[in-house]
Amino acid sequence: MIEDSPQKLGSSSQSHFSLSLSIDLPAVGPTDLPISLLEMGCSGRFELITHPQPNDQPLPPQSSLPHGLPPTSVSLETEVEKRFLRDPAWLPIHDTDAAFHRFLKLAERDVHIDSLLHCALSPLHSGISVVRDPTTGMLLDFNEVLLGDTGISAKNSMSLQRPPNPNPSESLRGSNTNYPFLPGGMEELTLEQIKKKSELEEDIDFENVVPKGYPLGLDKYIIYAKTTKGEINLLSLLSTFDDIIDSQPEAEEKEKGHGSGNAPKLPRTNSLEDLGIKDSPSTPGTTSTEKKDGGTTKPAEGQEEKKRWAIPINITTPCGDFYKRIPNPAFKVLLIPYWHRTLLEAHDSVFVAAHTSAGKTVVAEYAIALSQKHMTRTIYTSPIKALSNQKFRDFKTTFGDVGLLTGDVQLSPEASCLIMTTEILRSMLYNGSEVIRDLEWVIFDEVHYINDAEVTAKPHSQNLPLSLGVVWEEVLIMLPDHVSIILLSATVPNAVEFSEWIGRIKKKHIYVISTAKRPVPLEHYLYTGNSTKTQKEMFLLLDPSGNFQTKGYYAAIDAKKERTSKHAQSFGTKNPSQYTTSNQDRAVWLSLLHFLSQRQQTPVVAFTFSKTRCDDNARSLASMDLTSSAEKSEIHSFFQKSLRRLRGGDRQLPQILFMRDLLKRGIGVHHSGILPIMKEVIEMLFSRGLVKVLFATETFAMGVNMPARTVVFDSIRKHDGTGFRNLLPGEYIQMAGRAGRRGLDATGTVIILCKSGVHDMGDLNVMMLGKPTVLQSQFRLTYTMILNLLRVEALRVTDMMRRSFSESHRDTQAYEQQIGQLKQTLSSLPPLDTEGQLSDLLSYYYTVTELRITAEALQCAVLGSVNGLKALSVGRVVVVNNKQHFNALGVILQVSSDSVNRTFTALIICEKGNEEGRGDSPNCSAFPHLYNTALFTPEGPCSHTVQKLKLQDISAITVKTLKVIPDRIIDNYNKRQQLRFRLDPPGQAISTATQELLRLVEANPGGVMTLDPVNDFQLKSVDVVEGTMRLRVLQDSLKDFSCIHSPTFSEQFLRVQERMSVQEELDKLLFLISDQSLSLLPEYHQRIKVLQSLQYVDSSGAVQLKGRVACQISSHELLLTELLFENALSPLAPEESAALLSCLVFQQKTQVEPHITNTLKEGIERVLAVAQRIGELQRDCGITQTAEEFVGQFKFGLTEVVYCWARGMPFAEIAQLTDVQEGTVVRCIQRLDEVLKEVRQAARIVGDSVLGSKMEKASLAIRRDIVFTASLYTH
Repeated sequence: MIEDSPQKLGSSSQSHFSLSLSIDLPAVGPTDLPISLLEMGCSGRFELITHPQPNDQPLPPQSSLPHGLPPTSVSLETEVEKRFLRDPAWLPIHDTDAAFHRFLKLAERDVHIDSLLHCALSPLHSGISVVRDPTTGMLLDFNEVLLGDTGISAKNSMSLQRPPNPNPSESLRGSNTNYPFLPGGMEELTLEQIKKKSELEEDIDFENVVPKGYPLGLDKYIIYAKTTKGEINLLSLLSTFDDIIDSQPEAEEKEKGHGSGNAPKLPRTNSLEDLGIKDSPSTPGTTSTEKKDGGTTKPAEGQEEKKRWAIPINITTPCGDFYKRIPNPAFKVLLIPYWHRTLLEAHDSVFVAAHTSAGKTVVAEYAIALSQKHMTRTIYTSPIKALSNQKFRDFKTTFGDVGLLTGDVQLSPEASCLIMTTEILRSMLYNGSEVIRDLEWVIFDEVHYINDAEVTAKPHSQNLPLSLGVVWEEVLIMLPDHVSIILLSATVPNAVEFSEWIGRIKKKHIYVISTAKRPVPLEHYLYTGNSTKTQKEMFLLLDPSGNFQTKGYYAAIDAKKERTSKHAQSFGTKNPSQYTTSNQDRAVWLSLLHFLSQRQQTPVVAFTFSKTRCDDNARSLASMDLTSSAEKSEIHSFFQKSLRRLRGGDRQLPQILFMRDLLKRGIGVHHSGILPIMKEVIEMLFSRGLVKVLFATETFAMGVNMPARTVVFDSIRKHDGTGFRNLLPGEYIQMAGRAGRRGLDATGTVIILCKSGVHDMGDLNVMMLGKPTVLQSQFRLTYTMILNLLRVEALRVTDMMRRSFSESHRDTQAYEQQIGQLKQTLSSLPPLDTEGQLSDLLSYYYTVTELRITAEALQCAVLGSVNGLKALSVGRVVVVNNKQHFNALGVILQVSSDSVNRTFTALIICEKGNEEGRGDSPNCSAFPHLYNTALFTPEGPCSHTVQKLKLQDISAITVKTLKVIPDRIIDNYNKRQQLRFRLDPPGQAISTATQELLRLVEANPGGVMTLDPVNDFQLKSVDVVEGTMRLRVLQDSLKDFSCIHSPTFSEQFLRVQERMSVQEELDKLLFLISDQSLSLLPEYHQRIKVLQSLQYVDSSGAVQLKGRVACQISSHELLLTELLFENALSPLAPEESAALLSCLVFQQKTQVEPHITNTLKEGIERVLAVAQRIGELQRDCGITQTAEEFVGQFKFGLTEVVYCWARGMPFAEIAQLTDVQEGTVVRCIQRLDEVLKEVRQAARIVGDSVLGSKMEKASLAIRRDIVFTASLYTH
């Protein structure tokens, strides 16, 4: 082929063939054939090109790679070597290490001044859009389009449209200089913004207007959407567009036949979102304004008046069209009910309040599966770290792509499902983490611990984070709108109320799912046995149906009495003690556990509300062995395998040796004093059924999925930090709920020990059958929260306070609706006449109102005093003013014994025929008795009535008393109320009393002298004395007003009163929707004063450098920041700094005095001095906490332990330095590591690199051995 073709291959004189052959060809002539060779890449293949070429165009290229081979990628090793080994420019020039300085002398370092001036590129303000042919799709042209919001970034915008953070290190946790994403529910317009209309906006009546070209009117051209209950969904909307012509007559017929109510008109709109598609759940057949109740739907009641955000779901009703709604479920598991899946698939938020082992976790699992299907993310939060570790293991086994974020552990942060503590999620929300963009679900587990007071009171002893309730509320408020919420909780009474609050602040429906009963019913027993003979003394107290068995209770009392009487016969009587000795406890436990073992009712969880008693009970069972030889072998091998990660010395710790001996016999102990790795070993052996008896404190019941066959209560009383009390119903239900394993046990057994005596029946009944504690707001202001919100201009602290659960009673929408109605009422009232004599009518009203308030306050003070109540005894003459009587005299006949709602039975004179109030009584709403003290005088014959008066009906207590016979008067009056005795004359006692009262009126027509609050009742308080003086001044001033002489005074005064009552109600509602009514607002102003005094914020509220540093610190932010800026940590060595900062994480009392260095002693004194100064400043600014209380929260009992640990001392030796249990020491050092990281980050913000490196060294020094051993759940 080459020889036949005289054509030269290309412009060059050579072509490279696979045979490396070079051929010279003559130039192309006019007679040459139009053929050419094309080399295909570099493979050695050629193709013949035969199509003719125009004379004025060159030949086609001779290669499919006209520009030659692509350059090969640079060697990574060469690049790394060049950048990091040969170029010293990346090394820090201020490092104090001598090796660096020697290297810098040897290496040549180029100086680039320009590198100090870093300027980011300005964003492009325009982009290119492509114009294509609508039929072929061919590219026709390019247009330049202007871009909006090009300058937004994480530093100045809360929008999800802002570009992602270019710094990959900040994408997970965010940065304290970032803005958070806009919280959901905060973007709605205010009422004023909605009502304000632009200049071009006008009201159009779309119902009656006839547009041009529509001769029949607009209605005839409206397309009716075939939807249910008045909502528009996308499917029905699209179906109506298929045949517009055919649908119009059908729509008209429907309108004639069924009325327009059933076929809503399609609104005119520019987008589908405006039609309500966005706001309505995507579950077919159910709209956002409908109530899901099983398979039926009905409109929400009172929707126009008040929108309901919480919608209870009846899951017992089958979801008939489930497979039609959800043809392809994300997670096929049989346990999850159909309604749960339907709601999750519709991306609805759910509150699941269910009993223990009712399957709450599968709801979380389905949400995780959905997010993996949608390629989004899910965050799971739990109140305790142990539960987070367990869930990581469970979810990792099920889904694989799962990460863990806790204070000291970070595993797979890029995973689709992240398990983390609630504090980390709060920090990510405040710092604008990029994870929030992809977030679809946030799962809150064990929500009922939101109001556990002990969470705040004893965070470390309970292994719980500080202020869990406020953190939960902050996270719920800060979550963006696109994130759906799943709340998992035990049964709580106010689940609907709590969900209503969440729905209202997030502007989305929350579907409430609750269970009526436990999957495994419980039987509750009293146990009175204490020996082999009496080991079967177990009496049923509460059956599985929830019926209280009094028969069993009295049988337990009889059994206990019989043993007590026998003991008395043998040894004499003895005073029963509330506490029992260790030998008595041992006898009870031995007899009970032998009995339960024989009945095969193990494993057993024995809840004991004392760590010391847990250990003592376990030690007392030295003679008991509950495991077989095979089980012993399995326990031994698992124990040794788990401890393989510890150093040799740590494996010989006394606690580990003690636990090894207990576990081999099937006995375990679980409380906060146990080493974390030992707790995990015990939990895993218990879940395998190898631990038969577990002595545990209350924390074991906190969501840890470890059900047992039997639960035993050592006592029903516990210490809550302030004193001993009985268990609350919610606490008892949570712990008793550990009994009964789903699928294994028909019923669960709960046993209450009666060691010293049988508990009170009333206490048992309340504890077992009482309602669990309602969810309560634990929201409180912290300096970190205030500073985080102040640095973002778009968010206000008052917005956060207004959306807290503590302010959930504020229904702003309802208030605004009432305000509109009151304003309308106010405008419709007739105008006031304030001319001439009536010119001072308004002043008169204000004076009378003040007079009324002052008189009521004095009356309350008098009637609330001992002398006042003594004066209101039988026979006392009083002045009565209510709807029936005006300044009428009465005499007290009887006083009720109810101290709360005290009433007085009195005989009162009145007009003949007005005994029952049927006559024309003066309008008391005008307060005539305040300016007219003249007593009521009958115009005709005087009559009487006997009534029960309230305290507010008695306007004055006179100095007069009458001798009366109360019983005769009351009996005679009651007798004459009967129909047949109605015409009888009154008895002698009534006639005498009536005549005496009438005589008093005639003798003192201007008013009877009354008892003085100060002189007669001896009320000497400042308020009463000032009130009495003010009352006299106001009464005297009433005579000087000219309006009372006007003939139309009464009519005009009623008008003023009507108008003012409406105005007062309006002012009250305006106050309620304002920030001034927030309960935490005074404290907020007090804390702002503290921050301004310490220069964390300036007078305008802008956050200063100290404030930005405090934002990095999660707890004790003021003290740490002050220590940082005062260089208090600079003179200390790294291990001394760690020891000093241990006071921030250690909260227990210890009896051992630490032996520390002089430098540490000076550091402690400085910390206490700074704390005292902050405490006094807070007190001066109005905060209720005293300086002593503020200083007292810092305890230095672990300073020596931490100091020695940071210097490398083995754990076995530091455990001998203190009386604090090993588990508590480990947990404090772990939390200390988090504090050191925060101080290191804060030091970098300040620019103190020396302190930052010192904190890093201290952190490395304590992160070793058993304290930071990896969890068994995560590895």
